[in-house]
Parts: sequence; C-alpha cells; structure tokens
Amino acid sequence: MILEKGMILAVYLLILFFAALRFLPAEKGRVMRRFRVGKAMTIGTRQVQEDSYGTCQSTEGFLAVLADGMGKNYGGKISSRIAVDTLKEMFADYRSSENPAYFFRRSFHRANAGILEKLDDGRGGASVGAVLIKDGRLYYAVAGNVKIAVCRGGNLVPLSTGHTVDMLAGERFLEGSITREAALDLLADRRLYNYVGQDGFREIEFFDTPVLLKEKDTVVMMSDGLYEGLDWKVVEEAVAGKKKCQQKAYDIIEAVNAGNRKAKDNASVVLVEGF
Repeated sequence: MILEKGMILAVYLLILFFAALRFLPAEKGRVMRRFRVGKAMTIGTRQVQEDSYGTCQSTEGFLAVLADGMGKNYGGKISSRIAVDTLKEMFADYRSSENPAYFFRRSFHRANAGILEKLDDGRGGASVGAVLIKDGRLYYAVAGNVKIAVCRGGNLVPLSTGHTVDMLAGERFLEGSITREAALDLLADRRLYNYVGQDGFREIEFFDTPVLLKEKDTVVMMSDGLYEGLDWKVVEEAVAGKKKCQQKAYDIIEAVNAGNRKAKDNASVVLVEGF
C-alpha cells in the first residue's frame, strides 16, 4: 500500500515537472518578447496595390518586411509578394548562431532569384526593407528606397538612406569620384539604381552597428508613396502620439488619403513597439 502511494506521488511529481518545462525558455536569453504591431496601406490613385508587408516572430527574434513592387501586368504585385514571403520563410530557419548581416544577404539574394525565376528581367522588381529585432537590438537591411526609421522621445530619426541616384551622387562626391557640380545636378533624381528582381542586383544597404532599442521606441517602415506624399512632421507626430499602435498606422494612412495630391502612389507603413 505504501509502495503504491509512493508510485502515485512519483507519477504526479513527474507530470508537474514536464508541465513546468513548457513554460521555461529553451535557453537563456531566448524568451519570447511581445511586440505591438501596426500595419496599414492605401492603393492611392493607382490601379493595382503593389506594396506588400509581413511580420513573424520566434524565440530567435522578430522580423518585419515591407516591399514596394514595380512592373507591368501585375509584375510589381507579384515581386513584392515573393520578396516578403521569401524573407519570412528563411526567417523560419534562422538561428541565433547566424549573423544577421549574413541572414539578410542570403534572404535578399534568394528573393532576387525568386523574382527572376517567376518573371523575366524587367517585368517586375521591388524595393525591400527588413528589420530584425533580437535581444533588444535592431538590425536592418534595404534594397531600393523603403525608409526605415526609429521614433525616440518624439523625434523620428531615419536610419536608411536607400538606393536612389541622388543618394549615390552624394556618396560619389564624398569619395571624390565626381565633382560638386555634378553631384548637385543629380540631387533631384530619385530613380532607383538597385532593387530585387534584376540581373544586376547589387549589395544591400545594412546596419553598420545595431541600434539598442529603448522601452518607448517605435520602429517605423515606410514605402516611398508615404514619405514622399506626406510631411515628415505629420508622421512623426502620429507615431509619437498616445494612441494604440494599429490606430497610429491607420491615422498615418488616412492622412495620406486626405492629402491634396492628385496623383497618389501606393503607400504603406509598418510600426513596431514594445522592447
């Protein structure tokens, strides 16, 4: 009888032990953080919505992707979707031992190959921005002109510069390869020279040093239809406000829709809070 009671107690303790294991992190520093995300977009006056976005999370970190497609006959729509899906799929296999910069390089080149496999070169492409948040640090990568910024203390600070001709001209001037006059002539040229979905795809722009995020920071991702169609101060004030994250995203897009521009591009925003 005593032996039977002892076995019952042992089984009971074993059940409690395995139940407790379910609530323990897999390893130290890999606790699942909770993030608040706001996402919204508008088609503007275009016929097709060519922007796409997506987020995913694991114990290894959090990933957000925003892609702005371009092309004819739905080429832009297809390209942006391929880019977002590719990065999300590759993040599912991401491990803490993998360098974030290496992850971005592999993912962007895989997305580029995926678009070229689906569409002939020139039929489609996409600007892509991605952020990876891991252990309270922000890593980012960009190909094209998706803008990535952080709002801290009410100030919206851009992190990425992008791959447009005007930015390239500034870099070339600083390197000494073109004159000041030549650089100034190109300041109004916003054409893309690098994006995913082309045979000549170049290196991505990525973080030099990860940003250590603070508790009340907000990571902001924007397509060019948003930051070129809306005053930066309007975005800054909306993000710094007291509303919930998703409502902030809605308010920003409503401001784009309410603008007085006759021709409006697709515009998208992704907000991430909670660090």
